[in-house]
Amino acid sequence: MLKLTHHFNFLFKYSICTCRSSNDDTTQSKNVVIIKDPDVIESEELDQQCHGVSLSREEKVTTIKAGLVQVARKMPKNAHAHFLLGLMYQRLGQPQKAVAAFEKSSEILQRDEEEIRRPDLLSLVLNHHAQCILQVNTCDSSDKELEPSELDEILTRMRDSLHLDAKQAAVWNTLGLILLRTGRFQSAITILSSILVITPDYLDSLANLGIAYLQSGNLELSAKCFQDLILKDQNHPAALINYATFLLCKYGCVIAGPGTNAGEGAYPNEVEAATVARDCLLAAAKVDPKSGPLWINLANVYYLIHDYNNAKKCLEKAAKLEPNQMAARYAIALQRIKDAERFQECSDQISWAANEMASILKEGDPAMIDLPITWAGLAMAHRVEHEITAACESGQKELAEVEERALYTLKQAIEEGPNDAAQWHQLGLHNLRVLQFNTAVGFLKVAVARCMECCYAWSNLGVALQLSDDPSLAEEVYKRALSLATAQQAHAILSNLGNLFRQQRRFEYAKIMFEKSLEICPGYALAHNNLGLVYVAEGRWEDATNCFEKALQSDPLLDAAKSNMIKVAAMCTTAGSSK
Repeated sequence: MLKLTHHFNFLFKYSICTCRSSNDDTTQSKNVVIIKDPDVIESEELDQQCHGVSLSREEKVTTIKAGLVQVARKMPKNAHAHFLLGLMYQRLGQPQKAVAAFEKSSEILQRDEEEIRRPDLLSLVLNHHAQCILQVNTCDSSDKELEPSELDEILTRMRDSLHLDAKQAAVWNTLGLILLRTGRFQSAITILSSILVITPDYLDSLANLGIAYLQSGNLELSAKCFQDLILKDQNHPAALINYATFLLCKYGCVIAGPGTNAGEGAYPNEVEAATVARDCLLAAAKVDPKSGPLWINLANVYYLIHDYNNAKKCLEKAAKLEPNQMAARYAIALQRIKDAERFQECSDQISWAANEMASILKEGDPAMIDLPITWAGLAMAHRVEHEITAACESGQKELAEVEERALYTLKQAIEEGPNDAAQWHQLGLHNLRVLQFNTAVGFLKVAVARCMECCYAWSNLGVALQLSDDPSLAEEVYKRALSLATAQQAHAILSNLGNLFRQQRRFEYAKIMFEKSLEICPGYALAHNNLGLVYVAEGRWEDATNCFEKALQSDPLLDAAKSNMIKVAAMCTTAGSSK
């Protein structure tokens, strides 16, 4: 008897965020997204960047660094040499070494000697010194919010200070930024909003307030801050990048695997948001074309609208501009993983990406990289490598080795962030893929316990329960996921619930779920495929074939639909010959 293939949608979500520093026009980014006119981007093939940094560039950096160190040693009173050395360390993502160089430079400039007194340079050195101290301390600082009494005292002093001298806003803004960067978002919001009450035109505080609202989850107030910022300073690159980042955080899509494509025009809000984000970033690129994080964001926007060629070109630019920048290297590796997952190709791309993630962990300054995110990236690479290796029907020994690596990195990611629901979610997904359904249930229960509002985790828990030894709670869990889902998320959960009803032979309920899913997202390939299976069960061969054809039109990579079409054709032939 022929066995038809059903399909669940395992939901993934990878967030994207960019921050702006308070007194500087640069941006810091971790994983990122974007869009643009196809004629604008010109660059080399990404395949030329396979090792992240070209050897010639590494040699140049080493030579320049050695030269600056030599000059600083031979000319101990040369404050400018120490300053440049500090800038290089800061640029390379090594703030601890930069702090030492800036301290030496400021010490020289503060000496009471007329020939070396340079107040403008001293101000610049102190500015960068403060930035690096902030970067070094970010990882070890407590994320506990300020006590009410402590916050009241700070606000009183701040108001007195600002009423006496409005220029002191920069100092208090730095305090807000420290609170923001150490995860104390509510305290940061209080400080930054209080600054703006007294000095409403201090735009750095407005930018940081928008970021604080974004990171605390208040998208509405975050949007208002970024929109006000653009209205007040329309050509400011950081303002444009931050607003684009907000749009990507709000409308960013689920990573597409086989069957999750939804066809063109399915989400007009996403397309419109991506278009606005693209326009913001292209405008920013005209003002600051050498910003690596900007091109990473733009690459992510292109990926959002499935323009993979331009996404690739944007990442090439980012790699060329900042070959040693960890965020750029991470983004390029992540893109390779996504491409490998999308095409399910047995190639060297995924191995390169895994090696790059491992290199970032080994080489990155702990003050500059987010260890849980980087471990999660490595785990994702190994998970996809395992999936592709299994699909390529490799030898059992090779498959076992890949699975062992995947499990190790997934568990290591959890050790780095034991309270991070996303890491438990990924471990649950891995166990779903290797058909360890009961184990997957356990990990996904931990994920939902740590993030009760995550509809993705609830939906995948429903899948695990449905396939486990005790599927009785699956329907209840799917309905919980639906209660938490937005309009953009509900179609996948409805399809999964319909699949449950189909397997329970409750065909009318199943059809209602699939039809609701397709009403929300007309091009959703999995819903078409699974609705076709209902028609097969009812003996409606023509309707089933139409559904499988629609699934393949939406997503040509959906092997389940291809297989089902062949099987239905065979069934029709058998039925015809038996008459």
